[in-house]
Amino acid sequence: MRICIIGSSRFPIREPFAGGLEAHTHALARRLSERGHEVTLFAAPGSDPTLGVEELAVEQLEPGTGERSDTSYPPHWWMQEHHAYQGLMLELMRRGHERFDVIHNNSIHHLPVAMADVLRIPMVTSLHTPPTPWLRSAMAHVSPRAVFVAVSRCTAEAWRGTVVSQAILNGVDTDRWVAGPGGGPAVWSGRLVPEKAPHLAIDAARRAGMPLLLAGPLLDEEYVAREVRPRLGDDVRHVGHLDQRALCALVGSARVAVVTPDWEEPYGLVAAEAMACGTPVAALDRGAMREVVLGGGGVLADPHDPAALARAMVTAAGMDRDVVRRTAVEHCSLERMVDSYEQVYRQALESPREAA
Repeated sequence: MRICIIGSSRFPIREPFAGGLEAHTHALARRLSERGHEVTLFAAPGSDPTLGVEELAVEQLEPGTGERSDTSYPPHWWMQEHHAYQGLMLELMRRGHERFDVIHNNSIHHLPVAMADVLRIPMVTSLHTPPTPWLRSAMAHVSPRAVFVAVSRCTAEAWRGTVVSQAILNGVDTDRWVAGPGGGPAVWSGRLVPEKAPHLAIDAARRAGMPLLLAGPLLDEEYVAREVRPRLGDDVRHVGHLDQRALCALVGSARVAVVTPDWEEPYGLVAAEAMACGTPVAALDRGAMREVVLGGGGVLADPHDPAALARAMVTAAGMDRDVVRRTAVEHCSLERMVDSYEQVYRQALESPREAA
């Protein structure tokens, strides 16, 4: 099957990953290629060339004098993204049917959704976020032929008033995320941004009396300066933005992984990664956490009880690591996810579609 994957125009699809969306896109494209599909990934400049990448044309558009002084003019980065996806969709409209059998839209930009109906090949769109105004607007007049997949049942339910979607849980490569020895400091991994709330993990770790290591990119400097840096100390350190091998070693050496969504988490890939390492998870019960952190994988905490997460960390740290690992292999594997997407692609190809 000839598969076109539309990825992020802002963050390259390469290690160290900017976030779960980029890690998911990388794993999906790699495994589809390994299964014999012809995969082309359209993504930001600098993405992993082994994935069959064609770089999105993220041009440095310089605003004119009048645009600079117009306070209603969109931010520069917004125009760059718009230009990149507009160029891609126009090219797919012209020649996409000659190159591809199916398109998998794995971006969170509105243009691929808005322009899907002008294509002569089917598009499958993964919903990675709660409903956003720009995506909801693009879906307002979408064709009944459009195919949507949500990364969790929670996310599918959030979108239910806009579109109907099938839930396919994200997966992790359990051959790469391998069991570790545990016993070390607690770990928190992810983007250091308000909605991921690493400051809550720091507070809980201190309450539980556990040292904590933070790993991930600093994508909101104002938040980090206000909420994270003042909390760092001998018992809590930020170890940087790590590639997958180093992150797997760190997570596998931890006694417990802490996951602290301060929003309705669409999936929570870091929890599945930790479980694949045999590291039990202590997570705030928000969004899809209860779909990922099943009984054998960790402990969920009431997000409204400040002491609950600390108690969950202590309880989770005593869990059987073999059981945690087995839970991830059975419920969070990359193979299960790719099997499901292949089935969706076949169904999309079998659906009747009028020529654009």
